[in-house]
Amino acid sequence: MGQREIRFVWCGRTCHYVPVAASLSARLARLRVDLTPWRGSRDFRILLVAGSVFFLGGMVGYVALPYQLYQLTGSNFAVGAMGLVTIVPLVVFGLYGGALADHVERRTLLVATGLAQVVISALMVANTLLPNPQVWLIYVCGALNAIATSLQRPSREALLPRVVKHQEIPAAVALSSLTSQIGQLAGPALGGVLVGSVGVTWAFSVELAGIVFATLLYARLGSYRAGEQSTAPSLRAIGGGIVYAFRRKDLLATYLVDMVGMFLAMPIVLFPAFATDVLKEPKLLGLLYSAEAIGAMCASLTSGWAKHVHHQGRAVVLATIGWGAAVGIAGLAPNIWFAIAFFAVAGAADMVSVLFRSVIWNQTIPDEMRGRLAGIEMLGYSLGPLGGQARSGVVADLTTVRTAIVSGGVLCVAGVVATSVWLREFWRYDARTDEHAVRERELRSAG
Repeated sequence: MGQREIRFVWCGRTCHYVPVAASLSARLARLRVDLTPWRGSRDFRILLVAGSVFFLGGMVGYVALPYQLYQLTGSNFAVGAMGLVTIVPLVVFGLYGGALADHVERRTLLVATGLAQVVISALMVANTLLPNPQVWLIYVCGALNAIATSLQRPSREALLPRVVKHQEIPAAVALSSLTSQIGQLAGPALGGVLVGSVGVTWAFSVELAGIVFATLLYARLGSYRAGEQSTAPSLRAIGGGIVYAFRRKDLLATYLVDMVGMFLAMPIVLFPAFATDVLKEPKLLGLLYSAEAIGAMCASLTSGWAKHVHHQGRAVVLATIGWGAAVGIAGLAPNIWFAIAFFAVAGAADMVSVLFRSVIWNQTIPDEMRGRLAGIEMLGYSLGPLGGQARSGVVADLTTVRTAIVSGGVLCVAGVVATSVWLREFWRYDARTDEHAVRERELRSAG
């Protein structure tokens, strides 16, 4: 038979030939990112484009703000203090924003918070034009922006299952993540160019333009009113969301696995020392910061297979273990290219974890609880990395940079395994039979 492009396949009692090229093409097709939600839902397209532009502009501002603070104060502490200023609004208004998203019309909340962000961003631009820009105003704007973002994000995330079909949620999550990763790569690069060439005023102006454009798009969404079972925002309503999350072990595991992974293995704060003092390649520091985003983007672009996975809890556990293992191996890197490669693998693994956690949330949480649970998720997403950076810094100061990175990876693997053993229901989770997933699927089909 020589080099003929055929393969012998045994299927029960039937034997037939399948062209290898056709088989390979079919397998590659399963990897391609699924564009079905983009083609089928006008409101998903609006959410995706608005979110992408908003995130891109925000990443430009993310570069400009610490640069301006450092230029005005000459203090690294003054730059880091912005995190302290924003953490309380993030916690308080993240939970309240989730409760609010479950009670009010979500398009209205998106537009109202968008308008607030327009005013805040305009103040940042105006401050740069003063003869002596005011540092206190930057902190005030940072705190106000944290409030507006905390109120807005739960509504935006809670809308996703309403604008696509139930079976399209994995593809919709992958597409949303892909556009965020593009913004994560392009935004800081654009911000750096603007800050270095024409100044922070132009950088903040680009952020302002992105917010205006996104808010105008949000105004074009359809109406998404709360159902009859909605609860007015209150401490009792917030507590109800927390109790619901803790009673459902599968949801609790999605939060805990991610927080364990981020708290124990978050290496970003060590990148400057790792590139400069350990690997002796300070000029390539930027590639360390980009590596995880590149890996995540590659995972998103080949995410077509995700819709065929039903044991999604198992996928989250294995992906987070992969994240920790890759970070630990990167810490042993003999050169910077080895480190970049494994940090990219870590980013891809983290993206897989994000994808399946989001699918579980969007396919199983009732609409009347979705905002509050999105608020809780936002806290876990934010606090885990913040705690992880503190842990990495302390361990590096007490030992070495390599020890901090490698030990974090090892502890992450051990912590995730322990968490999955403790919450066995998560490992056994199956989207085809889980009672919450079945209920939501039936409700969507009936609607």
